[in-house]
Amino acid sequence: MNFTESLTNHIDKIVGILKDEDELREVLKRKMTKKEFKVFVAFEEGNSIEDVKKLVGDDEDRINELYKSACKKLNQEKIKQELCDL
Repeated sequence: MNFTESLTNHIDKIVGILKDEDELREVLKRKMTKKEFKVFVAFEEGNSIEDVKKLVGDDEDRINELYKSACKKLNQEKIKQELCDL
């Protein structure tokens, strides 16, 4: 998965340059819950909702909530700052 590309698509306004892939992964793991991170990565890798259901063991509504929550977190200023090299 390309975190830089995914984050660029989901963050409304990026101020600065995003960190390298490994650092981005670590920041996201720290700032998202385990399930949010799994769901976010699974969707960004192009997995179907059925595959994601099997992966996390939740129903479709819950998975959609987790994905929306993860995307919402990406636009919080504090998290955006941690994702960028200032």
